[in-house]
Amino acid sequence: MKALSIILAVLLVAAIGAGAYFTLQYRDAQEELDLKNDKIKEQEFRIKKLEDRVDEISKQLEEEIARVSQEKEQEIERLRNAQNQLVDELKTEIEDKQIQIKQLADKLSVSMVDKILFPSGRAELTDEGLKVLERVGNIIKKVEDKIIRVEGHTDNVPIHPRLQDQFPTNWELSTARATNVVRFLEDKVRIDPRKLQAVGLSQHHPVASNKTVAGREAKIGGLKYNCCQLNRRSQERTNWRPTKNQKIRGRYESFRSC
Repeated sequence: MKALSIILAVLLVAAIGAGAYFTLQYRDAQEELDLKNDKIKEQEFRIKKLEDRVDEISKQLEEEIARVSQEKEQEIERLRNAQNQLVDELKTEIEDKQIQIKQLADKLSVSMVDKILFPSGRAELTDEGLKVLERVGNIIKKVEDKIIRVEGHTDNVPIHPRLQDQFPTNWELSTARATNVVRFLEDKVRIDPRKLQAVGLSQHHPVASNKTVAGREAKIGGLKYNCCQLNRRSQERTNWRPTKNQKIRGRYESFRSC
């Protein structure tokens, strides 16, 4: 009987010990589960915040795209209006194929056959050229936030020896012509010089084939609106002004006539 009591006591102690052990194991497991649940809730909270942020950024992006698209459409419409005004103003010259006006998206180009603007082999503007440029300039200066790029082109015929002191190559001639147009647009038409660029392209960017007489006679000077990366206006301003000796009969010339 005594032995049975001892056995029962041992079993009872073992049961209590096992119960206590499993209770501790359960408590540890429950605490671990609670900790994991807390982490899951924390992650869910972070995910929700990120989703809300993504939604916010997506909305802002959509609004920005809509704004930029609207501005671009307005910009194109302004150029279209300028093109229509130029076509109306220069109808005769366009019909005579002396001037070409083209619009491609947010760029507008006005190309002029060089004989309108310059005597052969010279850089000073003709009286007719001054009148045409003034008419063009009074229209294009109304277009805001666009760079006006003036390009000078030549054919591939070498400069005549008697002119080479002034223009050693077609580079100098094309650059001088573009510069004189820019100076006129600034000084006479009063276009902000920060919107103006003068570029001489010589014979290396022909507007027509240099292999034929007709092509070589198709030298064109171009006024182009460009956007950028420079599709906004430059902040660098030139302080250059023509000297007294360079003002001849109201014409602004970078070189003396031969």
